[in-house]
This record gives sequence, structure tokens and C-alpha cells, in this order.
Amino acid sequence: MTYLRRRAAAAALALVAGLTAAAATAPAEAAAQAAGVPQGLDRYYQQRPDWHSCVQGPQDEEGAALERAGARCAEVTVPLDYGAPGGRTVTLALSRIKATDTRHRIGTLLLNDGGPGSPTLGAPPRVHAALKDTAARFDIVGLDPRFVGRSAPLDCGWPIGFSITSAGTGRASFERQVALQRDLATRCRSAAGDLLPHASTRDAARDMDVVRGALGERRISYLGLSYGTYLGTVYTQMFPGRYDRVVLDSALHPAHAGPALLPNMAPENERAFADWADWAAARHDTYGLGRTREDVVAGVLRTVRAAAARPLVVGAGADAFELDDTRVPMVVFMNLAGDSDADRAGLAELVATLAEAASGRPVTPSDGITAMLRFLFTPQGSQAGSISQAILCADGTAPRDPEDYWRRIERDRARYPLSGPLLDNISPCAFLDPPREAPTEVRRDAPALILSATGDPRTPYRDGVALHGLLPGSRLLTLRGADQHGLYGTYGNACVDDAVNAYLAGGRLPEADLTCTRA
Repeated sequence: MTYLRRRAAAAALALVAGLTAAAATAPAEAAAQAAGVPQGLDRYYQQRPDWHSCVQGPQDEEGAALERAGARCAEVTVPLDYGAPGGRTVTLALSRIKATDTRHRIGTLLLNDGGPGSPTLGAPPRVHAALKDTAARFDIVGLDPRFVGRSAPLDCGWPIGFSITSAGTGRASFERQVALQRDLATRCRSAAGDLLPHASTRDAARDMDVVRGALGERRISYLGLSYGTYLGTVYTQMFPGRYDRVVLDSALHPAHAGPALLPNMAPENERAFADWADWAAARHDTYGLGRTREDVVAGVLRTVRAAAARPLVVGAGADAFELDDTRVPMVVFMNLAGDSDADRAGLAELVATLAEAASGRPVTPSDGITAMLRFLFTPQGSQAGSISQAILCADGTAPRDPEDYWRRIERDRARYPLSGPLLDNISPCAFLDPPREAPTEVRRDAPALILSATGDPRTPYRDGVALHGLLPGSRLLTLRGADQHGLYGTYGNACVDDAVNAYLAGGRLPEADLTCTRA
């Protein structure tokens, strides 16, 4: 049953239950409707947060950082199922750094750090610093979306390194992946099957609007990163007139949300891999990975093949990890999101460590590599992996037949030898129920500032261009020469940061599209 049909059925049941009760509540419901509150949700929109300390205990580093920045935290209640608002609820956690320049206050700036499924409660201090003088004019709000972080976290036992893996070097590795992904889906259906249908971006957008109402705002401004650009786009389509200034950083085309997200990255991810290989080749004397791009790339692929023959052992004792040909491409991929010298040096160190392990020698990885492997392959990263996959599966329909994946993998293997078998691989979505709702279609214009880097390996530049075409009232800010995912406030490009801050401060989009250049 669709969302609208469930709403209609609920309304009919309420009518049958008694005309007297309906008459008694009619004035309140009419007032709620006049204020833009969807029917039956007035009690959610009319709640008011109780702001308190963000610190949850002596080991709560995130809460302590928020406290030092002057933030306070609160909770907002939303329905699990918006088609049945009288049923189960979900408690959302949010943080806020209040505007100090109340005379020139603009409003609330709501944040989302992408993922899908990235916690955003801790983001306000970072954005507050990036906004500079304009920060004093906004209430800056970080919201952990439903089932994320402190917002009733969903955990199916899906570490990221299990749910996003490569098909490996041959059919036998792929068949093991099919069995693994089927098992992950079965386990998650058993652990949280009643929650999975409600993990969609459309429900997250509905939550955003409840938060807007609970904060007492007629309209909210929004800053979304990566997947957060899709959430922001969906919000503009579902709730027109309820947003003010919208920044979509590293924009995703709506057609590439859901199970299509990873396959869409393959060409750009492979190109970023080659660009990194150029960087590493120029530093052969430091890392010993090869003196040409071709040598560096060939070395990584040799390591993958070695892992197929015998899993690489990285670390020792409780921190010993076995990486086969389905895992090595994944750990390389996880370190290809940026092009700063620090990002590229981190990947070079990782690749050198893997190459040493491939030779059969014991290796002692750095603390950073050990921490990454713990997050990817132990329960430490299980909640992040679980909700990421749950959102992807709730946002679109995946092919069901494993042969469809295998054909795509084999097609792309020659063109994208590292990225194709990884990003085209089968996922748990193939074994879960289809989404309850169709994806959101972009039919309304929305004046937004869209940021996109020409070499972004996660949300390709072509996605930013295409989203700009769907939203003709928007402006596209292009960062040329950067293989970078995530631009505002973290990459250090003054041209980008100044353009975003000018828009958020003044509320006017640039007269024309803008171009910045990597420093």
C-alpha cells in the first residue's frame, strides 16, 4: 500500500470511529493545516525541544567538543511510519550553536554530512568556524538522521567492509560474495526487519520538516554534503516553500541514489586512482611503488591477485586482519576521496603496507591503518555499515539476479580493473524487499548553490551538472582540477568558501555560474 493510500485509509478509520471526536479536534487540526502541518502530525510539529548538555559521559569526546563550542543538545520525536502517525515513534538527536547576533539573525541552518548514514550531531562547530562572521547570524543545527548515531541507531551486524566488497578476481570469489550478501540481508531482516522499510530518504526529509516545525521556523536553510545533497533535493521537492538558502556540496544526481550509488562512481574513481598513481610515481624514492603511473597501478593489481591466492595478513594478535581479493580493493577505495598531499600520502603508506604483506613478510601497520581496519571489519563500524546499506536499499530497487551483477562486473573489469569488480558488485539490496515508495522525482525548481569538483571520485562532476539542469534556478560552482569529495569548509579553497559564505550571508545566488580552481 502506498503512503498516500495508507493516509487515506487512516483518515477513513478515524471518521468511522466517531464524528463527535472528529468535531472536537477539528479546530486544532485546521489551525495545524493552516500552519503547513501535514494532517495528523500536529503533535509532532508542535513539540518544543528541551535543550541540555551534549555530554553523555566521561568518554564522550563528541559531546565534550560540542560543549566547548557552546552547543546544546535536544531530542525531537517523529513517527516511525508517517502513514500511521499514532503508532511507534523514533527519537532524533540534534545539537545547536545558537546565533549570537540576534538583531541580524537569519534563521536556522540545518546540516547533513552525507554517508548515507553519517552522524551529523557533531558538525556544528566545524561549520561555525567555516562561516566566519556569518556564523553569529545562524542557529547552526546538527541532526543525526533516523537510525544514525544518537537517533535510535540501527545495527544489523553489517561492518562496512562486509557490505561493500569487491567481486574479486574470478567467479569463485563472486559466488562467495553472493552467499555473504544474502546472509547479511537475512541477518538484518531478522534483527531489524520492521525498521528497514522506514529508512528511506523520503522519511528523513519528513523528519527534517518536523524538526523545522519543532524549532519554530517557517523556513530553514540547509547545508548538505554528498548523499546529503540528495536529501536536500528531496526536501525541496516534498516541502516547497519551507526552505530558504540551500547549499548542495559535492552534488549527487537523484537518479544515482539508492543501489545505483556505487556503480555510478566507477569511471571517476578509476581516474582518481590513476591520478594518485602519478603522484606516487613522482615520489618513488619515498614509497617505492614504481616510477611511472603504469608501474604503480600494476603493483596494486599484483597485490590484489596475491590476496586472491593467499589472504594478506596485516597486523598481529587481536589486530590481525586477513584481506583477500574482495577486501584489498575496498580498503584502497576508502582512501581515494581526496587529493591533498596528506590524503595521497596516507594511501601510499597503505599500499606499501599491503605490498609488503603480499610478499609474505609480517607487517606492523601504522596506528591510522589499524584504526581504519578496525572500523571496516569489526563491530566498531557495524552501525555505520548497517544504516548506510539500509538507506541505499530503501531508496531504490536493486537487480535481483546475481547474473546481472556478474555480467556488469565482467563488462567493466577491463575498463576499471580496480573499481569495476568493487563498485559493480552485488549487495544486500538484492535480497531485501523492494522499497515502500517510489523515488522522488525532481519536478520543481529550487534555487540552490550546487558545488562540484571536476575530479570528484564519489559524486561525479557530471552529477552536479545534471542536477543543475534539473534545477534551472540553481547556480553551479565548479572547482576545476580537484579530485576531491567535500569542498566547503574542509578543503581549504578560499574561492569556494567565500562564495558559499556570501550566499548564506546575503541570501542571493550569484548572477551566473562560478568557477574556482584548485590552489
